[in-house]
Amino acid sequence: MSGKDPGARGRFPRCVLFDLDGTLLDSAPDMAATVNRMRAARGAPPMPLADLRPHVSKGARAMSAAAFPELAGEVPPEVVREFLAVYAEELGRHGAAFDGVEAMLAALEADGARWGIVTNKPEYLARGLMPALGWDTRSGVLVGGDTLAERKPHPLPLLHAAEAMGFAVADCVYVGDDERDIVAARAAGMRSLVALWGYRLRHDDPLAWQADAMVATPADLLEPDAWP
Repeated sequence: MSGKDPGARGRFPRCVLFDLDGTLLDSAPDMAATVNRMRAARGAPPMPLADLRPHVSKGARAMSAAAFPELAGEVPPEVVREFLAVYAEELGRHGAAFDGVEAMLAALEADGARWGIVTNKPEYLARGLMPALGWDTRSGVLVGGDTLAERKPHPLPLLHAAEAMGFAVADCVYVGDDERDIVAARAAGMRSLVALWGYRLRHDDPLAWQADAMVATPADLLEPDAWP
């Protein structure tokens, strides 16, 4: 325990940056609907959500590879383009914020902290989700995978987000569910926290990522001592 006074202002980090898919947003149902539309168009049966969920944080190419294992990981660009086009139609229709995320964001805001989003999802797709979630007016910054010349695990998106929000890196914490998130935070010199409720492949070992902290649920982040 850090001995923070839970009644004091500033009990949470001053700036929290979040990954989107698998951290704030359970987008797996939208992506499963996308995959199964693509499979149906080819006469293939639907895949169970549970089989697809671990791949969500890896992006469109990984989701396409999971959808069509016969490609043996060699996904043609036109399949990725098809995935993105269908996903744009399914965007926000099936997924929702993870349980406890809204309460956690509200607690940060009530404490005077600010928060933003740094994702590898293409910016136009991430931005398209914001109004329905009510985050378009609350998130202080949105950096997508194509916003800048680099994407995670490069540190540039995190450094850009902190600067855009007017915070020093030392005042920020990055929260994500994928190893790339932690690698990017470490390279940026930013504290990091693993969202264990997110999407992981069976062989992923969050302990090996060497984040500053790990939490099991968004509700755990209502406790100031859970933050690094």
